[in-house]
Amino acid sequence: MKTLIVVIVATFGLGVCLVSCGPKKEDSKEVAEEQNDQKFDGTKIEEDTEFAVNISDAGMLEVKLGELAQTNGYASEVKSFGKMMIEDHSKAGGELKTAASAKNISLPAELSAKSQDTYNDISKKTGKDFDKAYIDAQVDGHKDVLDMLKKEAADGKDADLKSWATGKVSIIEHHLEMAKQTQGVVNKMK
Repeated sequence: MKTLIVVIVATFGLGVCLVSCGPKKEDSKEVAEEQNDQKFDGTKIEEDTEFAVNISDAGMLEVKLGELAQTNGYASEVKSFGKMMIEDHSKAGGELKTAASAKNISLPAELSAKSQDTYNDISKKTGKDFDKAYIDAQVDGHKDVLDMLKKEAADGKDADLKSWATGKVSIIEHHLEMAKQTQGVVNKMK
């Protein structure tokens, strides 16, 4: 009987160790970056591949947060903004996937660990607290995306990605302006 208990305890301990010590889930963004490094390291479009990976991750986060705004948002302006994020960033993401695929550029399949952390933090909030956290993240995120797009539009080596980025600058400028307006509404809520 003691042997059976020892075997059960040892098996349970091994199972716990395998679950907690098992292979760590790889960051999808890092995987894409590594794949691109293997394919494009030292080529003239290496920075373009980095741009594509980063902008793809940012776009996926916009869509996921937009979906969250539909359920957790309090103000109608926040829900409306979230809907626009879903529509516009889904479309842009599809276009980017097509362009990247034609160039054999790997994109992340899911949110990076950093973007997932942002999503998780905001998803814990509801009502007015959600609205504030969400729209603040939108203003900051759109500033970052706008900077990435402008840099690619000015300095990109790949003509297709450069053209894609150039075409998105005015859309993201509009998103940033709308985010700031929505932020003003949210900040006035009591």
